[in-house]
Amino acid sequence: QVRLVESGGGLVQPGGSLRLSCAATGISVGLRGMDWYRQAPGKQRELAARIFASGGTAYADSVKGRFIISRDNAKNTVYLRMNNLKAEDTAVYYCHTRGSSDFWGQGTQVTVSS
Repeated sequence: QVRLVESGGGLVQPGGSLRLSCAATGISVGLRGMDWYRQAPGKQRELAARIFASGGTAYADSVKGRFIISRDNAKNTVYLRMNNLKAEDTAVYYCHTRGSSDFWGQGTQVTVSS
């Protein structure tokens, strides 16, 4: 059974940083693509960052240069380092992977506010 558990969200001031974690069970994060999506209030869920099985990465234009996605195969965990956070980064952040179906975590709230 695939399970994705996010953690690390919280309240941070503009310009601050956070690191989100996605601990996976039932899959090996190093053998598949893993994503971080986010959904702001009243908006559609959008892809923020992706790490491919090859280790390559891709980012939404809105986070490029500020967010870094990475993984630790030994811990079977994917991370999202978020720097220089802005108010518009406020959202629920979800870990996702696609196999026989879409697998989602429960989400972690990130609020950027002074």
